[in-house]
Amino acid sequence: MVGNKSEYFGKLKSLLEEYKSVFIVTVDNVSSQQMHEVRQSLRGEAVVLMGKNTMVRRALRGFIADTPEYERLLPHVKGNIGFVFTNGDLKDIRDKILANKVAAPARAGALAPADVWIPAGNTGMEPGKTSFFQALGVPTKIARGTIEITTDLKLVEANSKVGPSEATLLNMLNISPFTYGLGVAQVYDQGNTFPPHVLDIGEEQLLKTFSSAITAIASISLAINFPTLPSVIHSVVNGYKKVLAVAIETEITWPEIEELKDRIANPDAYASAAPVAAAAGGAAEEKPAEEKAASDDEQSDDDMGFGLFD
Repeated sequence: MVGNKSEYFGKLKSLLEEYKSVFIVTVDNVSSQQMHEVRQSLRGEAVVLMGKNTMVRRALRGFIADTPEYERLLPHVKGNIGFVFTNGDLKDIRDKILANKVAAPARAGALAPADVWIPAGNTGMEPGKTSFFQALGVPTKIARGTIEITTDLKLVEANSKVGPSEATLLNMLNISPFTYGLGVAQVYDQGNTFPPHVLDIGEEQLLKTFSSAITAIASISLAINFPTLPSVIHSVVNGYKKVLAVAIETEITWPEIEELKDRIANPDAYASAAPVAAAAGGAAEEKPAEEKAASDDEQSDDDMGFGLFD
């Protein structure tokens, strides 16, 4: 972090001018070693800058006169945060920021980001510590001279503070239940701010939303008779339909409409081909039936040719 206030203001100003995108990252429970590793992973693609919130807000307010869009950053400068500046692919940089996670032991007073469970099994501890387990309501038994936890137990609820006894027990069992790393609180990109989940919106979803918006614009434009780019093609088609209707009712004509007019004027001429084909098909079907009937008659006559008294 830049130490001197004027140096920090200059550094922040130059980074905002050099990079078009900024990740506002949360750094709760992140160690200096983790920050070093994050900087290493982003080298050549992004720059990390930390600073006190009061100093950051004062600097941004000073920049707003020349660059008003920086004001959109101000509401998000709160809590334990830092900046990651980049011109790279936002989704790729976001993934690298979030990738560096480390396991951490439970500390008394820390807010649990997830439920903490103690698994059933042998602890390897001597029976003299049984009372400590009992005080926390952990079901145990003595097996082969050591304490054994008989069933899985939820020791700490998510979003609740870890108590001193719970922290001590977890450390005794060598359980590091939490992982800590940088989080992304907000994204600033070329004057706009948005939450990080926007980066997960796929191309298919964007196209679907865009198509729905175009359809809505076209419908509204046609309803109020106000031409817009999405409605122009519909207006052209509707207009051509009206031209056809007028041409059919008048003597106006052009090559493309002559056949349509002829079909309307002489429907029988275009319909006559269908009955002929149907009649031909019917005759073909009737002929075998007639032949079969004749064959049956001949067979019947043959039968009658033999008298009963022959």
